[in-house]
Amino acid sequence: MEETVVEIRGLKKAFGDLEVLQGVDLDLYKGENLVVLGKSGSGKSVLIKIMVGLLRQDEGSMKIFGQEVSTLNKKELNALRLKIGFSFQASALYDSMTVRENMEFPLVRNVKNLTKAEITKKIEGLLDSVGLPQSINQMPSELSGGQKKRIGIARTLILNPEIMLYDEPTAGLDPITCMEINNLIVQVREQFNTSSIVITHDLTCAKVTGDRMAVLLDGQFKAIGTFDEVFARAEDERVKSFYDYNFIES
Repeated sequence: MEETVVEIRGLKKAFGDLEVLQGVDLDLYKGENLVVLGKSGSGKSVLIKIMVGLLRQDEGSMKIFGQEVSTLNKKELNALRLKIGFSFQASALYDSMTVRENMEFPLVRNVKNLTKAEITKKIEGLLDSVGLPQSINQMPSELSGGQKKRIGIARTLILNPEIMLYDEPTAGLDPITCMEINNLIVQVREQFNTSSIVITHDLTCAKVTGDRMAVLLDGQFKAIGTFDEVFARAEDERVKSFYDYNFIES
């Protein structure tokens, strides 16, 4: 039986009269890439904010590694967050720091007693993994959008997370760079044994990166399965129209 690392049951979240999540159920299994697909404003980002304790659900359960996130105290929540890597849509690099300093920051802050040589070795190894060893002394302003995305992913990996959360990883990138980032997400899972949730509205990203896919519409998951299963069995016309409108064959 597959090991469940994230278990979501009956999750509801509203902002005033706007019901963003209307009782959703979802599992993330160990070692899989799960894509949550939906249009802007469909509640995808709200879901992962609840996962890391930035928002609290109104009803239902969000368990990670068997722990109910909403009941954790500050110390327990911080310990959980160290196991979760969050790759932000805008990469979230500090403009005033070099790539090396950006990579060092979470490591020095969270891991004690590392020597300078150990820190450098870890940074160089991760930059090599994302194909940018030469960028170690560059400033973020000198990097392209795709390079920033790669560095952001490398920095997220520096604390050895067990779960990776990717928020719109291909947003704003050209098609060739999109494919490079999609392939990197697959590589990260294979090389670092992560379990991942990929939040996207990009169907090419969903097909390339996802072992399974969950389509979020009007606060509910309308279809869950492999890419081919979801679109072959889609009963909701909006799921089919999503495919017709969005998809570029890779």
